[in-house]
Amino acid sequence: MTQAEKRPIIIDCDPGQDDAIMLLLAFAAHDALDIRAIVAVAGNVSLDKTARNARLIADIAGRTDVAIYAGADRPLKRALEVADHVHGREGLEGIEIFEPRTPLQPQGGVAFMIDHLRACAPNEVTLVATGPLTNVAQLIETAPDALSGVAEIVIMGGAMREGGNVTPSAEYNIFADPDAAAIVFDCGRPITAIGLDVTHQLITTPALLEALRATGRNAASAAHDILAKYAFVDANRFQTDGAPLHDPCTIGYLLEPSLFQFKDCNIRIETQSPVTLGHTSVDFWNATDLPANARWAHSVNRDGFFALLLSYLEMLS
Repeated sequence: MTQAEKRPIIIDCDPGQDDAIMLLLAFAAHDALDIRAIVAVAGNVSLDKTARNARLIADIAGRTDVAIYAGADRPLKRALEVADHVHGREGLEGIEIFEPRTPLQPQGGVAFMIDHLRACAPNEVTLVATGPLTNVAQLIETAPDALSGVAEIVIMGGAMREGGNVTPSAEYNIFADPDAAAIVFDCGRPITAIGLDVTHQLITTPALLEALRATGRNAASAAHDILAKYAFVDANRFQTDGAPLHDPCTIGYLLEPSLFQFKDCNIRIETQSPVTLGHTSVDFWNATDLPANARWAHSVNRDGFFALLLSYLEMLS
């Protein structure tokens, strides 16, 4: 596949353990994805750590060629609430933390996205967002004209049948900056949203962890070590055999969309209620006359997804 045939993407993320697996999968898929940049956002841990962790994973993957930027260090209107109780104080429990060789670019992440998208052809780049949506919302608010370069926004966030994982009704990425999420879902560009309804179908079982370890590959071994720690925390919480694999679903969808089932829905974000702040109101059964603004993922081929993940990580030395 030539460079022109690869799908151009910008990844906006907050690594985070499952973001790290997402990045490894994206790096491994160099045959299909043209990663224009990675932009960090504050979320699972603070911005200095998410930006460092993105660079660290690039080092592990041998992809020091990918430009990495730092974006927003706090939500649009609210205080930052990190998830270090899940991801650990440094955001990457399970592996050694070191100072990466991959540099941090001096330009701000949102400014980069604006400049890059303005220079793109219409509908050229897919935005992959696996953290709070602060950076993407700032892009929309600051430079709505740059959205012409966006073909699709692929989001890991939200929940319908699964309720929430940070409150009874809210998934973390949406809860962390609901005001930003509301802006993004109202932006008018094609949106694909993959939330807990799908990710809770993808539990990192001991068999998957053993398969990763058995490859003998550095990247797969790192994925094993990250997920083993991550799985221990969430397995105790959810009373499962392992942790839900959230963020890699976005890249899995880009590589093999047939693994997922979707329905066009109207999705609204709760930004006011102290009880349901960050709730994603997914009109799955057309209870309103509001037009669909996103494709909502509701099912995934579990075995097919894990086979895809393993096959790509086995190729990454």
